[in-house]
Amino acid sequence: LAVKLTSNYYPLPEVAKDTALLHGIQMRIHETPNSSEVRNENTGIFNLNCSGNNNCIHALAVQIHYNTLVDKISQDPDFLQEALARYTIAVDDFTARLFRIHQQILKEGKSQSIVLGLNRSDYMLDQRDDGSTSLKQVEINTFAASFGGLSSRTPDVHRHILKVAGRLEDSHRILDNNPAAGLARAVAKAWELYGSERAVVMFLVEESQRNIFDQRYIENELWNRNIPTIRKRFDDVCKMGSLDQDKKLHIDGQEVAVVYFRNGYMPQNYISEQTWDARIMMERSMAVKCPDISTHLAGTKKVQQVLTRPGVLEKFFPDQSQVVEQIRATFAGLYTLDEGLEGDKTVEMGLAAPDRFVLKPQREGGGNNLYGAELFQVLQSVKGSAERMAYILMDKIQPTPVQNILLRRDAPLKISNCLSELGVFGAYVRQGKDMVMNNCVGHLLRTKSSEYEDGGVAAGVAVLDNPLLI
Repeated sequence: LAVKLTSNYYPLPEVAKDTALLHGIQMRIHETPNSSEVRNENTGIFNLNCSGNNNCIHALAVQIHYNTLVDKISQDPDFLQEALARYTIAVDDFTARLFRIHQQILKEGKSQSIVLGLNRSDYMLDQRDDGSTSLKQVEINTFAASFGGLSSRTPDVHRHILKVAGRLEDSHRILDNNPAAGLARAVAKAWELYGSERAVVMFLVEESQRNIFDQRYIENELWNRNIPTIRKRFDDVCKMGSLDQDKKLHIDGQEVAVVYFRNGYMPQNYISEQTWDARIMMERSMAVKCPDISTHLAGTKKVQQVLTRPGVLEKFFPDQSQVVEQIRATFAGLYTLDEGLEGDKTVEMGLAAPDRFVLKPQREGGGNNLYGAELFQVLQSVKGSAERMAYILMDKIQPTPVQNILLRRDAPLKISNCLSELGVFGAYVRQGKDMVMNNCVGHLLRTKSSEYEDGGVAAGVAVLDNPLLI
């Protein structure tokens, strides 16, 4: 979908930069991640043309079923025990620590019956040998799924660029998209059910906050509903957090209705025992957690692999064969590396054709997956030890590259072979056994040069994009 870089009126790159800034699509720079005095002024996080993608309709349609699946997994301690306890937590200290918190909460009894889930399921188009394509899930994110805010603004940016480029008809083919509003609606519902107008929504944020504007969109949606929000770090919770006799969470004297975790999904987020204590305190509290500890575990790579086994989806969706079929159609091949014959077969398969697979640890946040020669090296080193159980092996999705123009900071403009990844946002709220809300609330398209195996927008590899329905 390449176009001339100059229209009859303006140079399109300058139009794109100015329009993105006008709509607030920006990130803080690496040098000053906690200050907005200097921002990434040419944004560097979106593409000049939109990428054609008709399969997003299927992804949007299946999202409410994925919401239901995640929620059902989080309510099934026996399933989580079977999926994680026997092998994974024996070799993965981080997952083991999370699992112990999960067990502690189960033993004490959950203080809060309101559950808030904000998920993002990511997909790529797999090119089959016969030339046909199918949508395959890369992963599902149940913790701190990002870019719901910025992706709410990119449709207007691309529409304007296309109009200036003389492509008015194409500008009408870009889907409306406002994940920020949908995510905020779910947070607002959880806050409302909590039942205290004085209580706040707490964003638990990272030490380095480059992507703050993405979160600000959701915050502003909440303030527009007269719902107060605060931003605190783990250190703030350690120093100023407490539970009262009713297990209500207070931070610096303010009662917290909802804890929205935007931090806490990587081992390095827990820098001390006090940090872990803060996580436990929040989990034990009456505050609604997004996600709570069981939903956090439901998003692990091992659970994703176990779900592909025969009969597992049917357990969660009895007598719903159409739902099972819709979900299963999105599964890529996922293989266990547990000890035993099945795991041994997976090792042999990965070593024989490392370019066909991805080796995934139980980690979130991007940049953790292993490919090609690196996959071979790591798999060879762990094949005879229990360490291999910290990973799963996945078929490498093989999308067809398309040509596009990526606009990034300090990078020359050129037509590149690109790959796109579609994310679909889901939001749900459950109170006790009653599902109060279950919606697909929008999408995210990220595009990167095909020369990169891994890495996202925050890493400076991918850019924000939009599906152009054709």
